Amino acid sequence: MRLEVVEGDIAALEVDALANAANDHLWMGAGVAGALKRAGGEEIEREAVAKGPIPLGTAVATGAGRLKAEHVLHGAVMGQDLQTSPALVSRTTKSCLELADELGARSLALPAFGTGVGGFPLGECAEIMVGEARGYEPRSLERIVFAVFGDEARRAFEAAL
Repeated sequence: MRLEVVEGDIAALEVDALANAANDHLWMGAGVAGALKRAGGEEIEREAVAKGPIPLGTAVATGAGRLKAEHVLHGAVMGQDLQTSPALVSRTTKSCLELADELGARSLALPAFGTGVGGFPLGECAEIMVGEARGYEPRSLERIVFAVFGDEARRAFEAAL
């Protein structure tokens, strides 16, 4: 499985599945969720909310609306308090990898879980997420893209790789 880092808009990527750093009720507000909703359409949020709430650390799939991807995977990396933890970043990453495989996705874009409104440290996030991806044994996944925003995030994920 190939791992790479891309700095830029996750919503513009051409991959089979895009992960959303979601809250457990799957409301799509700012950050990655907002970008996906703006680019893909309100139907992504409507479909997601209908599947929530979900347990922290788990993920559900929806359609991708107008996005180039087939699926949006909503990983509940935080609750209504918008706080996360190393364990939640780890479990959510693994849940998204497993769900992408279940859907037969060959490529998956993952954002830096919890580092936006959740305030989780970029370096720690990168180490956890890259570690989960490296330790994962895929069935269909061939490519994982860590889609990050900003130079600091790019450097953190490149260092972890």
